[in-house]
Amino acid sequence: MTKRLTPAQRRTFRTRNKLRQVNVERNAARDVRPRLSVHRTEKHIYAQVIDAAGGTVLAAASSLDKDLKLKKGTDSSAATEVGKLVAARAKKAGVGKVQFDRGRFLYHGRVKALAEGARDGGLEF
Repeated sequence: MTKRLTPAQRRTFRTRNKLRQVNVERNAARDVRPRLSVHRTEKHIYAQVIDAAGGTVLAAASSLDKDLKLKKGTDSSAATEVGKLVAARAKKAGVGKVQFDRGRFLYHGRVKALAEGARDGGLEF
């Protein structure tokens, strides 16, 4: 008996498989990039830069970080600040180019604000 996937799981797998296919194409050119993975909840937003080969986390930031001193983590301005912080930490770890992994979330609202903040912080994708 096989387990049924929820629609959210299907969206996540579909997005991840597209990124995997792009990585296979880039592997021939030796340009495999880590992925900037985003997770969004009702109250907070999280971002991680994950190594494509080993699956280790190179840099991470969230709206819960003490460095940000946010009053509220649910708005787009907080997501922009999280994007800038994860970009700074990724640069410190030696990462300049990433693939954007939105997961099961639409590229809209806070996810888009985080991506724009990461671009402002110097990450390329």
